[in-house]
Amino acid sequence: MSKFMSERFSKLIAYVPGEQPRDFSYIKLNTNESPYPPAPAVFEALNAGEIANLRLYSDPECGELKRTLADYLGVGSENTFVGNGSDEILSFAFMAFCDKNIPVSYPDISYGFYSVYADLYGIEKNEIPLREDFSIAPEDYFDLGTTIFIANPNAPTGLCLSAGEIEDIVKANPDNVVVIDEAYVDFGGESCVQLTKKYDNLLVIQTYSKSRSFAGGRLGFAVGCKPLIGDLEKLRYSTNPFNVDRLALAAGVAAINNQSYYDNNIFKIIHNREYTTSELRELGFEVLDSKANFLFASTAKLSGAELYAGLRERGILVRYFNRPRIDRFVRITIGTREQMDALISAVKEMLNNA
Repeated sequence: MSKFMSERFSKLIAYVPGEQPRDFSYIKLNTNESPYPPAPAVFEALNAGEIANLRLYSDPECGELKRTLADYLGVGSENTFVGNGSDEILSFAFMAFCDKNIPVSYPDISYGFYSVYADLYGIEKNEIPLREDFSIAPEDYFDLGTTIFIANPNAPTGLCLSAGEIEDIVKANPDNVVVIDEAYVDFGGESCVQLTKKYDNLLVIQTYSKSRSFAGGRLGFAVGCKPLIGDLEKLRYSTNPFNVDRLALAAGVAAINNQSYYDNNIFKIIHNREYTTSELRELGFEVLDSKANFLFASTAKLSGAELYAGLRERGILVRYFNRPRIDRFVRITIGTREQMDALISAVKEMLNNA
């Protein structure tokens, strides 16, 4: 850190992303990316003409993509917001709906960026402990008088609440915004998008990164009532009205118009998740009941750190979180059947040597 760094940010602890090796020699099961490429229509959309038009600014209104998303989701285009990945939208939501007078509440074990954004914007944090089984207790979020962020399914556990339980939380906090981060909802969760028509304090955020094979493309969207979306747009136009590039906008439209391709990939990922869960449990692992594209797993025979290191030595990357309560677990992204078989074989070898 330089001597010129603002004192306000000097003690900020930044978010640490998962490893992104450049040599591609590893089986990457650490950052919840899709093992499958984008739809063929996305390749066609990113054509020479679109590339030539990179000399021009992108549409600041993201009009075509908003209309496409609105039709797909069954909402109005004025109820949609588009961002440079869901992380950017989460950042805007922290800015828009929290301040020195409005704290933020979220689970103590959840997406790491929530804590980072709270510190970045100087917001008081109310971190609510998960139950002993790592589930979220909806009643813990009633009548809080704060903005609420809940990842559903949660990360890194993969557990989720029903739409009815989320609705109870929204109803119990009528004077505060409830933000539901649905990054993994397509893998078995229950989306709350339709509830945004009923409640003016509900914002739902989704991403293209996971189920639509676009982690490197950086594209996300949010759904909410028109005033909430207007709040986000005000911040977007005050920071970067061209936050989504032309290629991402074109790819985003093509992906939604070819959802059946992604539905087939989602089916395969869910099948591979259930297969891997069964195999690991037969080996004595504790595996939480994930509704995401990853598993949270542990074994009494090896620590989380040992699992991570041993798999890495064998060419497989998983995610390890060195923090209380979850340091015995690793998070395993679901890949192809061949990748999951490689993982299981490596785990068996490690257990035999333990």
